[in-house]
Amino acid sequence: MTDFPAPPPVLSDVPELNDVIAAVNRNDAVQQLSTNSASIQDIHQKTPRFTANVHLQREKDFRLRASLPIILGSGLDIGSNRDVFWFEVPDGMSRTMYFARHDQYQNQLQHAAIPVNPAWLIEAIGLVHLDPALVIQGPVRRDDGLLEIRSRMPDGIHQRVCYIDADGGFVTQQLLTKPTIGGGEILIAESRTADHRFYENPACVLPHKILLRLLPTEAPEMNLMIEVGDYSVNQILSGDPNLFVMPQTAPNIRDLTKLSLATPPAPTETSYTQQATLIPEYRGTMTR
Repeated sequence: MTDFPAPPPVLSDVPELNDVIAAVNRNDAVQQLSTNSASIQDIHQKTPRFTANVHLQREKDFRLRASLPIILGSGLDIGSNRDVFWFEVPDGMSRTMYFARHDQYQNQLQHAAIPVNPAWLIEAIGLVHLDPALVIQGPVRRDDGLLEIRSRMPDGIHQRVCYIDADGGFVTQQLLTKPTIGGGEILIAESRTADHRFYENPACVLPHKILLRLLPTEAPEMNLMIEVGDYSVNQILSGDPNLFVMPQTAPNIRDLTKLSLATPPAPTETSYTQQATLIPEYRGTMTR
């Protein structure tokens, strides 16, 4: 991984909320993002490292395809467009495609098998947008020097806590939480980013190392480490006309809206801050 110089400082010692939001929202200038020099690994399951390409364009077009070059058909396919999202995974000697329409999945998000709309992946890999109308608290300076801002999510169910570099004004960690019956909250997804690089045209800060952590209610935890060599900003490095079209080649296709939980599970009362520290083995891998 290239050792990039630290992004230039843009915030004062005691920044106002509007200053922090303006710094984070510089990434709104990125409408397309593309790389053919990525790798991905499930570090929880200790899978091999897959080569990967990632392409996205706002608001919901996303495609991540990963494979082991020496084993055909062994990879992952995660995608989204304005209508549907999907992920295709190996399933024994076969492959299974899981999919759902965004609108249908959103309507039952509280009881969904995967507790966060996968369109969040676009923000999770570094294209965070903060809406001042949704901010509940912050900026608060943490003991580790980072700034913390808590917001409501547009779905009206979840909240998001962002940790922000106090000098460079870029997000280093996101925690998504949902409320529990007892009035607490539980962590459902997390994104940690590192190896941030400043791009001059347009002026934005993009991470080149991303840890995505999903905590489904009744499925194994997923921890994907994505590392990127270089990005093309506001350009898609693909000539595929069906790049953001859901493929139909998997032998098994399952609608996630029919796999959602019938009733909400009994929540654990572990706080999001406690849960966010349950993976200390990742701390050493997520530097700068």
